[in-house]
Amino acid sequence: MTSKSADPVRILIADDHAMVLEMFAQFIENLDDVSASTAPDLDTALSAIDRDGPYDLVLLDLNMPGMNGLEGLGRAISRNGGKPVALLTSNPPAHLVSEVLAMGGAGFVLKTTSLKAFANEIRFMAAGGRYIPVELIERQRVAPREPRAAAQLSERENDVLAELAEGKSNRDIGAALGLKEATVKMHVKSICSKLEASNRTQAVIVARDMNII
Repeated sequence: MTSKSADPVRILIADDHAMVLEMFAQFIENLDDVSASTAPDLDTALSAIDRDGPYDLVLLDLNMPGMNGLEGLGRAISRNGGKPVALLTSNPPAHLVSEVLAMGGAGFVLKTTSLKAFANEIRFMAAGGRYIPVELIERQRVAPREPRAAAQLSERENDVLAELAEGKSNRDIGAALGLKEATVKMHVKSICSKLEASNRTQAVIVARDMNII
């Protein structure tokens, strides 16, 4: 007698940046045990919860339309039938950690997390765990550091970043800016380092969250 396979973990990801939704949704498509729905703002997410929920996990972008700070998190928690709701963000202030946990939030997923770590994080929270990234825990223990500042990007790096946001390849960026492809690659690496992003897509996501582009 064969055992019936478990139903996939159902998650809802809400973010107003299409690039974020596309990155995570495409990754989840390759996971056998997770399925994902997406929404571009809080109102659409709440409608999806009412219509198709509760979801095993809801991830909400902290800064998308309708959130109004943590008010949106509270609204989603109250609508998701007691199942976990967490924040999706790039660089939240340290004080939010205790506030989110006090509200009953499941924790945080950083947009700069690796996709492999992302898979583990969503499974953990969907199973009832509360997840706080190490970076946020350490930030609570030390004196506040300077935020990742747009001013720290050079003028040329800002030019390259703007081209990255258009989805261009290194070769196309080089052609647009009159740079060698190797030079563009160097700038992209520097941008990722300064924005604490693990790849070019995440660099654009972080930059948009910081209103650099």
